[in-house]
Amino acid sequence: MHIANSAAALTNKDSYKNIVRWGIGLYGLSPDVNTLGSSGTLNLKPAMKLKAKLHLVKEVEAGAQVGYGGTATVSANTKIGVVTMGYADGIPRNTNNSAGVFVAGKRAPLLGRVSMDQFVVDLGLQSTAKTGDEVVIFGDGSAGEYTIDEWASAASTINYEIVTRIGPRVPRIYPRG
Repeated sequence: MHIANSAAALTNKDSYKNIVRWGIGLYGLSPDVNTLGSSGTLNLKPAMKLKAKLHLVKEVEAGAQVGYGGTATVSANTKIGVVTMGYADGIPRNTNNSAGVFVAGKRAPLLGRVSMDQFVVDLGLQSTAKTGDEVVIFGDGSAGEYTIDEWASAASTINYEIVTRIGPRVPRIYPRG
């Protein structure tokens, strides 16, 4: 008996003689973006979308310190948004500003450090986002949203860790069809 994992099944059809344990491939994610390429390269479609809400939107002036512990300083006048999800929900605390959210049709990069229950994003001064708006933390990327692989890169980790660390406070919704 032989059991092939996602990487073997995607790269070597002779590897799955008996059983395939799809693992990360079942989520539509590449088992190794560095050696096998991205999900798109492998013709996989990411199956997960993580959403939250904007708890607060406000304008801040250049020089304002934002984020947990004031770890980010805004370089120009802008609007910021507070997202109602944090490291207790699985958002990596060490994520840098190459990740963020998709809101009001645009990407909004992370500002500062992720706290336990929230994080801050730079919406941009012209943003139409408002308190209560839904944000997409990650999705399949087809609408311009950040992907799981982008979040993994921003946190210096792998996509497996991003999807498995989503905490029990986050409701799971399984669409039909």
